[in-house]
Amino acid sequence: MAVATETLRVVYAALAEDVGAGDVTTEGTVDADSVGTAEILVKEPGVVCGLVAAEAVFSALDADVRFDVLADEGTWVDRDTVAARVEGLERAILTGERTALNFLGRLSGIATLTRRYVEAVDGTGVAILDTRKTTPGLRTLEKHAVASGGGRNHRLALDDGVLVKDNHLRAIGSIHAAVERLRATTTLPVEVECDTLAQVSEAVEAGADALLLDNMSLGELREAVALARGRARLEASGGITLENVRAVAETGVDEISIGALTHSARSLDVSLELR
Repeated sequence: MAVATETLRVVYAALAEDVGAGDVTTEGTVDADSVGTAEILVKEPGVVCGLVAAEAVFSALDADVRFDVLADEGTWVDRDTVAARVEGLERAILTGERTALNFLGRLSGIATLTRRYVEAVDGTGVAILDTRKTTPGLRTLEKHAVASGGGRNHRLALDDGVLVKDNHLRAIGSIHAAVERLRATTTLPVEVECDTLAQVSEAVEAGADALLLDNMSLGELREAVALARGRARLEASGGITLENVRAVAETGVDEISIGALTHSARSLDVSLELR
């Protein structure tokens, strides 16, 4: 994923949104040539993610800013850890503060939640996957945060993966027809969403490479594993929580995809303090 390119794009968009025609408060209270130092503080335990975006914010406002990373991206830190130090024009630091912290808090929250899921299935060999349920315009950064937390990225966009869902099946008529047509139009692996065990059997017989087992009970997941007999990669999804994710992993599926990693992660509490 082109994280660096996407970072610059979203940073400039975010600054345009937040600064508008200018930071009236900062420009009215801080001298233009005043230089200072600030620390970025992670105020609760979690995985640090988004420092590249934070640095890009300050660099966009002060080309000579110095940004020292003190906690590596993807590392778990304790409460009240100084993750980075910023030295440069105070106007740039104060104007960029909220935008930088928004990125850092949001992405660290996603990485932290992902790490909790990854730890919950430790030892099972099951991968934790994200989905396309991301904030519009921030997908690349949010998927980077999932990877920083130890998860694995599912398809980034509609052009790099095949997933036949229920509405596709309603349109074409059957799983067999969908798989057959896709084999003729793409070399990508074909994954089919299955809501029932009957669909699991049909998808395996049709030669699907992977099955998305949607909202199945633990018993149904175990039956699906038995039906597939290793002939297709199995991905469980729907209704997954930290409380039940290990039980789902122990049914024998290969992967678990969780939309909540990106659509429901709580931002980590971070702050910036001038010193």
